[in-house]
Amino acid sequence: MFCTQCGMNLDDHARFCTVCGKSAMLTVADGGAITASQWQAGVAPRRLRRIMGRKKIAGVCAGFAEYFNMDVTLMRLIWLGLLLMPPNIGIIVYIVAIFVLPKE
Repeated sequence: MFCTQCGMNLDDHARFCTVCGKSAMLTVADGGAITASQWQAGVAPRRLRRIMGRKKIAGVCAGFAEYFNMDVTLMRLIWLGLLLMPPNIGIIVYIVAIFVLPKE
């Protein structure tokens, strides 16, 4: 694998270039980026999205739970906690996420 900035030959498991310090990320066809070790392991990049198949309201909690690799019930409890906090930041972020995150 080669660095895309300086052209230095990198180790296959390198995260950063030893010469210029650029992150050793590979771009994939759909515009995402994955590390070299993920590319070799065949792991697709994770995308934050709304999952309509496991939704209760809009699929935001299910999408965040999949992205952070955690239980959807725990994620819903976290969103509920954010909703109950005084500045109501949870409801604002949730509504923005409904319109910004793509559907599955």
